[in-house]
Amino acid sequence: MKNITLHHLSALKRQGEKFAVLTAYDACLANRCSDAGVEVLLVGDSLGMVLQGNDSTLPVTVEEMVYHTRAVARGANGAMVMADMPFMSYATLDVAMDNAARLMQAGAHILKLEGGAWLAETITLLAERGIPVCAHLGLTPQAVNKLGGYRIQGRDDESARQILQDAKALQDAGASMLLLECVPAKLAAQLTAAVDIPVVGIGAGSQTDAQVLVIHDMLGISSGRQPRFVKNFMAGAGSIQEAISAYAGAVKDGSFPAAEHEFE
Repeated sequence: MKNITLHHLSALKRQGEKFAVLTAYDACLANRCSDAGVEVLLVGDSLGMVLQGNDSTLPVTVEEMVYHTRAVARGANGAMVMADMPFMSYATLDVAMDNAARLMQAGAHILKLEGGAWLAETITLLAERGIPVCAHLGLTPQAVNKLGGYRIQGRDDESARQILQDAKALQDAGASMLLLECVPAKLAAQLTAAVDIPVVGIGAGSQTDAQVLVIHDMLGISSGRQPRFVKNFMAGAGSIQEAISAYAGAVKDGSFPAAEHEFE
């Protein structure tokens, strides 16, 4: 895979072509994903749950994110590396700058921050200093305690309108990408059409510019009840490599997610 850049992803959006995103936490699977044509590798703070066994992402530290980002960057082989900034690592502008620098120096190409329009000043500050940002809207797992659990967001008119307003505000602030989690498919389609930057969806229907899944979910090795938006691509596959390739292909040809993976 040639080196994937923001320019390349923006061109795919303009051309109506979809791209694939998967979480990765180590060099080996990062290499397998990039070889399968996955354009973006997300070093997610989801590692707190799937690797560490926590019940949320909140315990994950910046040091842990730096460690895993370094590992993924070594195996990325041309894929873009996106790293999560973990809980409270961007609570103030100074804290955000220090932690963003550490993650970029570890090999990230873009950082993901959770939150709405209140993030605008932070995003502008980072963008002006050459640090691309993906803004995470909808269900934001770092706010799980405030949200009252992992609930679908944007189902009523007021909250849907707020998500749309936040998306436009964060684009204007300098965000290079958006990630939209667990919202009705209709809202996701409306938002994707309303912004110029690529929109990655998870539990957000089929009309976003890209899809992301946690790789453990996609391979069917996560414990507990699986969310509605998950599909086990390992079922029927002969190898992990084949399953990852099937996922990337299904995202790009639009067959995943299907109607049964969407929320109304």
